[in-house]
Amino acid sequence: MNPFHIHTERLDLIPATLEILEADRNDHQNLARLLSAAVPGSWPPPLLDDATLDEFIRMAAENADPLFITWYWVRDDPAEGGRVLVGSGGIASSPVPGTVLIGYSVLEEFQRRGYATEAVRHLVPAVFSLPGVRQIVATTYPDLVASIRVLEKNGFAYAGEARGGEGFEEGTVIYVLKKPGTPV
Repeated sequence: MNPFHIHTERLDLIPATLEILEADRNDHQNLARLLSAAVPGSWPPPLLDDATLDEFIRMAAENADPLFITWYWVRDDPAEGGRVLVGSGGIASSPVPGTVLIGYSVLEEFQRRGYATEAVRHLVPAVFSLPGVRQIVATTYPDLVASIRVLEKNGFAYAGEARGGEGFEEGTVIYVLKKPGTPV
């Protein structure tokens, strides 16, 4: 089993393979089979658009980024019914040494249930177990209050507004989580 296949209280975080990513782009029936989960008709979630998925496929196919990992978040909570795909999230290298970028998105009908907070809480230790990773950086829009709360609940600290030319999207805000024991 992949060491980055993570089980949380209610979620099964499945690391994407090239086969899973291609099924996401071309065949949701196959995606459901590969994840052993229902794929809602509303899939994909916000921010996982075709261009992003194409980039993920390229990165996986070329092994372009040794720190690139994305997970499909399957709700696996018997109290809520069967297994169903609710969101995704992942990491990629940053131009700053020792830093990875994290991003995530949840289908609208599964938002405000704590899934993103739970997933990120379990992803953080996995990310910090990677060699050389000393901090995780996330960007979001200042009006995405729920996304900011996910970061804050997981210990990320506000680090300012992104400026053009930094590699971050204009108008976003930056949050940072340092690995425990890392000097400030």
